[in-house]
Amino acid sequence: MPTVPSEQPVHSHQHRKMAESFGSDPARYDRTRPHYPPAMVARILAACPGPRVLDVGIGTGIAAGQFHAAGSHVLGVEVDARMAEFARQRGYEVEVATFEAWDPAGRTFDAVIAGQTWHWVDPVAGAAKAADVLHPGGVLAVFWNVGEPPAELRAVSAEIYRKVLPDSLVARWAATKPDANAYTSMCDKVIEGMQAAGQFATPQQWQVDWEQSYTRDEWLDQMPTQGGHAEFSPAALAEVLAGTAAAIDVMGGSFTMRYTTVLVTATRTLTSQKRAS
Repeated sequence: MPTVPSEQPVHSHQHRKMAESFGSDPARYDRTRPHYPPAMVARILAACPGPRVLDVGIGTGIAAGQFHAAGSHVLGVEVDARMAEFARQRGYEVEVATFEAWDPAGRTFDAVIAGQTWHWVDPVAGAAKAADVLHPGGVLAVFWNVGEPPAELRAVSAEIYRKVLPDSLVARWAATKPDANAYTSMCDKVIEGMQAAGQFATPQQWQVDWEQSYTRDEWLDQMPTQGGHAEFSPAALAEVLAGTAAAIDVMGGSFTMRYTTVLVTATRTLTSQKRAS
Protein backbone atom coordinates (compact mmCIF):
# COMPACT_ATOMS: atom_id res chain seq x y z
CA MET A 1 0.00 0.00 0.00
CA PRO A 2 2.56 2.59 -1.06
CA THR A 3 1.31 6.16 -0.75
CA VAL A 4 4.52 7.47 -2.22
CA PRO A 5 7.76 5.62 -2.98
CA SER A 6 9.66 4.49 0.08
CA GLU A 7 12.16 2.42 -1.87
CA GLN A 8 13.99 4.84 -4.06
CA PRO A 9 14.33 4.77 -7.77
CA VAL A 10 14.75 8.37 -6.71
CA HIS A 11 16.03 10.89 -6.92
CA SER A 12 14.03 9.79 -9.99
CA HIS A 13 14.17 12.70 -12.39
CA GLN A 14 15.07 10.10 -15.02
CA HIS A 15 11.74 8.28 -14.48
CA ARG A 16 9.56 10.72 -16.42
CA LYS A 17 7.09 8.05 -17.56
CA MET A 18 5.86 7.45 -14.03
CA ALA A 19 5.95 11.16 -13.24
CA GLU A 20 3.63 11.80 -16.16
CA SER A 21 1.22 8.95 -15.32
CA PHE A 22 -0.60 10.82 -12.56
CA GLY A 23 -2.59 12.96 -15.00
CA SER A 24 -4.60 10.02 -16.34
CA ASP A 25 -7.44 10.93 -13.96
CA PRO A 26 -6.82 14.40 -12.51
CA ALA A 27 -10.29 14.73 -10.97
CA ARG A 28 -9.76 11.55 -8.92
CA TYR A 29 -6.27 12.72 -7.95
CA ASP A 30 -7.60 16.07 -6.79
CA ARG A 31 -10.46 14.70 -4.67
CA THR A 32 -8.55 11.85 -3.03
CA ARG A 33 -4.98 12.93 -2.41
CA PRO A 34 -4.22 14.25 1.08
CA HIS A 35 -3.57 17.91 1.71
CA TYR A 36 -0.75 19.28 3.87
CA PRO A 37 -0.77 20.40 7.52
CA PRO A 38 -1.87 24.05 7.83
CA ALA A 39 0.95 24.60 10.32
CA MET A 40 3.46 23.69 7.60
CA VAL A 41 2.00 26.23 5.18
CA ALA A 42 2.00 28.93 7.86
CA ARG A 43 5.60 28.23 8.82
CA ILE A 44 6.84 28.40 5.23
CA LEU A 45 5.00 31.64 4.51
CA ALA A 46 6.16 33.22 7.76
CA ALA A 47 9.72 32.85 6.49
CA CYS A 48 9.00 34.42 3.08
CA PRO A 49 9.66 38.08 2.23
CA GLY A 50 6.49 38.37 0.15
CA PRO A 51 3.44 36.60 -1.30
CA ARG A 52 4.66 35.41 -4.73
CA VAL A 53 4.93 31.60 -4.81
CA LEU A 54 6.13 29.32 -7.60
CA ASP A 55 4.68 25.81 -7.28
CA VAL A 56 6.90 23.24 -9.01
CA GLY A 57 4.74 20.33 -10.12
CA ILE A 58 1.51 22.09 -9.22
CA GLY A 59 -0.51 19.05 -10.30
CA THR A 60 -4.20 19.75 -9.76
CA GLY A 61 -3.45 22.56 -7.32
CA ILE A 62 -3.65 20.81 -3.95
CA ALA A 63 -0.74 22.63 -2.30
CA ALA A 64 -1.38 25.75 -4.37
CA GLY A 65 -4.90 25.95 -2.97
CA GLN A 66 -3.61 25.96 0.59
CA PHE A 67 -0.98 28.61 -0.12
CA HIS A 68 -3.52 30.71 -2.04
CA ALA A 69 -5.99 30.50 0.86
CA ALA A 70 -3.22 31.79 3.14
CA GLY A 71 -2.76 34.88 0.97
CA SER A 72 -0.19 33.84 -1.64
CA HIS A 73 -0.19 34.57 -5.37
CA VAL A 74 0.70 31.24 -7.01
CA LEU A 75 2.17 30.43 -10.42
CA GLY A 76 2.46 26.74 -11.30
CA VAL A 77 4.90 24.80 -13.44
CA GLU A 78 3.65 21.35 -14.46
CA VAL A 79 5.07 18.71 -16.80
CA ASP A 80 1.69 17.05 -17.45
CA ALA A 81 -0.63 19.08 -19.66
CA ARG A 82 -3.69 17.25 -18.29
CA MET A 83 -2.86 18.20 -14.73
CA ALA A 84 -2.06 21.75 -15.83
CA GLU A 85 -5.44 22.14 -17.51
CA PHE A 86 -7.23 20.90 -14.40
CA ALA A 87 -5.36 23.43 -12.24
CA ARG A 88 -6.20 26.18 -14.73
CA GLN A 89 -9.86 25.29 -14.39
CA ARG A 90 -9.44 25.86 -10.65
CA GLY A 91 -8.18 29.37 -11.42
CA TYR A 92 -4.41 28.96 -11.32
CA GLU A 93 -1.94 30.22 -13.90
CA VAL A 94 0.10 27.20 -15.01
CA GLU A 95 2.91 26.82 -17.54
CA VAL A 96 3.68 23.39 -18.99
CA ALA A 97 7.35 22.38 -18.79
CA THR A 98 9.83 20.44 -16.74
CA PHE A 99 11.20 22.75 -14.08
CA GLU A 100 14.74 22.37 -15.37
CA ALA A 101 13.68 23.54 -18.86
CA TRP A 102 11.10 26.13 -17.76
CA ASP A 103 11.76 29.74 -18.81
CA PRO A 104 11.10 32.18 -15.94
CA ALA A 105 11.30 35.11 -18.39
CA GLY A 106 12.84 37.36 -15.77
CA ARG A 107 10.19 36.69 -13.12
CA THR A 108 11.18 36.27 -9.49
CA PHE A 109 9.42 34.83 -6.45
CA ASP A 110 9.38 34.89 -2.67
CA ALA A 111 9.03 31.11 -2.35
CA VAL A 112 9.53 28.07 -4.54
CA ILE A 113 7.54 25.10 -3.25
CA ALA A 114 7.28 21.49 -4.39
CA GLY A 115 4.73 19.18 -2.80
CA GLN A 116 5.18 15.50 -3.60
CA THR A 117 7.19 16.35 -6.74
CA TRP A 118 10.81 17.27 -6.10
CA HIS A 119 11.98 13.66 -6.57
CA TRP A 120 11.05 14.09 -10.25
CA VAL A 121 13.41 17.08 -10.50
CA ASP A 122 17.17 16.89 -10.89
CA PRO A 123 18.21 17.89 -7.34
CA VAL A 124 21.22 19.95 -8.38
CA ALA A 125 19.79 21.64 -11.49
CA GLY A 126 16.49 22.18 -9.70
CA ALA A 127 18.07 23.89 -6.69
CA ALA A 128 20.15 26.11 -8.97
CA LYS A 129 17.04 27.07 -10.95
CA ALA A 130 15.15 27.82 -7.75
CA ALA A 131 17.99 30.03 -6.52
CA ASP A 132 17.95 31.94 -9.80
CA VAL A 133 14.24 32.81 -9.50
CA LEU A 134 14.10 33.53 -5.76
CA HIS A 135 14.41 36.98 -4.29
CA PRO A 136 17.19 37.27 -1.68
CA GLY A 137 15.63 35.99 1.52
CA GLY A 138 13.18 33.83 -0.45
CA VAL A 139 12.55 30.24 0.56
CA LEU A 140 12.85 26.94 -1.31
CA ALA A 141 10.57 24.42 0.43
CA VAL A 142 10.11 20.83 -0.72
CA PHE A 143 7.86 18.39 1.10
CA TRP A 144 6.23 14.98 0.96
CA ASN A 145 3.40 13.23 2.78
CA VAL A 146 4.53 9.82 4.05
CA GLY A 147 1.58 7.56 4.89
CA GLU A 148 1.83 4.64 7.31
CA PRO A 149 -1.31 2.45 7.34
CA PRO A 150 -2.09 0.04 10.19
CA ALA A 151 0.30 -2.90 10.34
CA GLU A 152 -2.36 -5.50 9.49
CA LEU A 153 -3.45 -3.65 6.36
CA ARG A 154 0.14 -3.04 5.29
CA ALA A 155 0.93 -6.76 5.58
CA VAL A 156 -2.12 -7.80 3.56
CA SER A 157 -1.38 -5.19 0.90
CA ALA A 158 2.21 -6.35 0.52
CA GLU A 159 1.00 -9.91 -0.03
CA ILE A 160 -1.57 -8.78 -2.61
CA TYR A 161 1.02 -6.87 -4.65
CA ARG A 162 3.49 -9.75 -4.35
CA LYS A 163 0.87 -12.15 -5.68
CA VAL A 164 -0.56 -10.00 -8.47
CA LEU A 165 2.53 -8.11 -9.68
CA PRO A 166 5.55 -9.73 -8.04
CA ASP A 167 8.16 -8.01 -10.21
CA SER A 168 6.70 -4.52 -10.10
CA LEU A 169 8.23 -1.51 -8.42
CA VAL A 170 4.97 -1.08 -6.50
CA ALA A 171 5.37 -4.56 -4.99
CA ARG A 172 8.82 -3.62 -3.74
CA TRP A 173 7.50 -0.37 -2.28
CA ALA A 174 4.66 -2.22 -0.53
CA ALA A 175 7.12 -4.61 1.10
CA THR A 176 9.00 -1.68 2.69
CA LYS A 177 7.59 0.03 5.75
CA PRO A 178 6.77 3.61 4.71
CA ASP A 179 8.01 5.79 7.53
CA ALA A 180 9.71 9.18 7.64
CA ASN A 181 13.13 7.56 8.08
CA ALA A 182 12.74 5.95 4.65
CA TYR A 183 12.97 9.45 3.20
CA THR A 184 16.36 10.19 4.73
CA SER A 185 18.31 9.47 1.56
CA MET A 186 15.90 11.51 -0.55
CA CYS A 187 16.14 14.47 1.82
CA ASP A 188 19.91 14.10 1.84
CA LYS A 189 19.91 14.48 -1.95
CA VAL A 190 17.72 17.56 -1.66
CA ILE A 191 20.14 19.08 0.84
CA GLU A 192 23.14 18.21 -1.33
CA GLY A 193 21.48 19.93 -4.28
CA MET A 194 20.77 23.05 -2.23
CA GLN A 195 24.35 23.14 -1.02
CA ALA A 196 25.72 22.63 -4.53
CA ALA A 197 23.76 25.67 -5.72
CA GLY A 198 25.90 27.78 -3.38
CA GLN A 199 23.15 30.37 -2.95
CA PHE A 200 21.28 29.07 0.09
CA ALA A 201 21.78 29.31 3.82
CA THR A 202 22.07 26.03 5.74
CA PRO A 203 19.07 23.83 4.79
CA GLN A 204 16.66 22.86 7.54
CA GLN A 205 14.88 19.50 7.74
CA TRP A 206 11.73 19.05 9.82
CA GLN A 207 8.47 17.11 9.96
CA VAL A 208 4.84 17.31 11.03
CA ASP A 209 2.88 14.28 12.25
CA TRP A 210 -0.88 14.02 11.72
CA GLU A 211 -3.64 11.49 11.00
CA GLN A 212 -6.49 11.00 8.56
CA SER A 213 -9.29 8.44 8.61
CA TYR A 214 -10.45 6.61 5.48
CA THR A 215 -13.48 4.51 4.76
CA ARG A 216 -12.97 1.52 2.49
CA ASP A 217 -14.43 3.34 -0.50
CA GLU A 218 -12.41 6.49 0.13
CA TRP A 219 -9.17 4.50 0.15
CA LEU A 220 -10.07 2.46 -2.93
CA ASP A 221 -10.81 5.72 -4.73
CA GLN A 222 -7.31 7.02 -3.94
CA MET A 223 -5.32 3.88 -4.76
CA PRO A 224 -5.34 4.23 -8.58
CA THR A 225 -3.66 7.64 -8.20
CA GLN A 226 -0.63 6.22 -6.41
CA GLY A 227 2.73 5.81 -8.11
CA GLY A 228 2.78 3.02 -10.71
CA HIS A 229 -0.90 2.07 -10.49
CA ALA A 230 -1.82 3.82 -13.72
CA GLU A 231 0.38 1.31 -15.52
CA PHE A 232 -1.47 -1.74 -14.14
CA SER A 233 -3.70 -3.71 -16.46
CA PRO A 234 -7.42 -3.33 -15.64
CA ALA A 235 -7.51 -6.94 -14.41
CA ALA A 236 -4.49 -6.50 -12.15
CA LEU A 237 -5.82 -3.25 -10.69
CA ALA A 238 -9.22 -4.86 -10.06
CA GLU A 239 -7.59 -7.74 -8.20
CA VAL A 240 -5.52 -5.38 -6.06
CA LEU A 241 -8.57 -3.26 -5.22
CA ALA A 242 -10.72 -6.30 -4.39
CA GLY A 243 -8.09 -7.73 -2.06
CA THR A 244 -7.62 -4.39 -0.33
CA ALA A 245 -11.38 -3.94 0.05
CA ALA A 246 -11.69 -7.32 1.74
CA ALA A 247 -8.86 -6.47 4.14
CA ILE A 248 -10.46 -3.16 5.14
CA ASP A 249 -13.83 -4.86 5.62
CA VAL A 250 -12.19 -7.24 8.10
CA MET A 251 -10.96 -4.17 9.99
CA GLY A 252 -14.49 -2.81 10.27
CA GLY A 253 -14.72 -0.87 7.02
CA SER A 254 -12.35 1.97 7.83
CA PHE A 255 -8.89 2.73 9.18
CA THR A 256 -6.70 5.59 10.32
CA MET A 257 -3.62 6.50 8.31
CA ARG A 258 -0.72 8.00 10.22
CA TYR A 259 0.96 10.66 8.11
CA THR A 260 4.28 12.39 8.50
CA THR A 261 4.92 15.40 6.29
CA VAL A 262 8.69 15.66 5.79
CA LEU A 263 10.16 18.96 4.66
CA VAL A 264 13.44 20.48 3.62
CA THR A 265 13.67 24.27 3.46
CA ALA A 266 16.46 26.70 2.65
CA THR A 267 16.64 30.49 2.45
CA ARG A 268 18.18 32.22 -0.56
CA THR A 269 21.19 34.18 0.67
CA LEU A 270 21.53 37.90 0.08
CA THR A 271 24.68 37.42 -2.01
CA SER A 272 25.82 34.64 -4.32
CA GLN A 273 28.09 32.03 -2.79
CA LYS A 274 28.39 29.78 -5.86
CA ARG A 275 31.20 27.29 -5.70
CA ALA A 276 33.93 27.46 -8.26
CA SER A 277 33.54 24.78 -10.91
